Amino acid sequence: MTDAPIKVLIAKPGLDGHDRGAKVLARGLRDEGFEVVYTGLRQTPEMVATAALQEDVDVVGLSILSGAHMTLVPRITQILRDTGLDDVMVVLGGIIPDDDAAALREVGVSGIFGPGTTIAEVADFLRANVRARD
Repeated sequence: MTDAPIKVLIAKPGLDGHDRGAKVLARGLRDEGFEVVYTGLRQTPEMVATAALQEDVDVVGLSILSGAHMTLVPRITQILRDTGLDDVMVVLGGIIPDDDAAALREVGVSGIFGPGTTIAEVADFLRANVRARD
């Protein structure tokens, strides 16, 4: 990687209004040396992909607690691919049943982080797995 920090977009897609975890993660990743953009609540898949494009991020981190991950995540990853952002890593945090993990990985999710995951664990995963973008 270059000396530039890894740039992460933290997004809350869907109607889930619980954003404390996303805000804690955003601040924690900033403290770990990442550049972080937080989109706020109630983002559509199109809004998430547009923000990823406009901000030229390395990672899209999705926080979903509503149970809508099997609808929202495939739509977001498809729009990212359609927009030419297939090199952007997508990670997911929230309440994600183990039974859904394989299907989410198939649509392009690289990491899934559930309750109890530490900021350090997320930061280490991103540092180890994010590829430098041109």
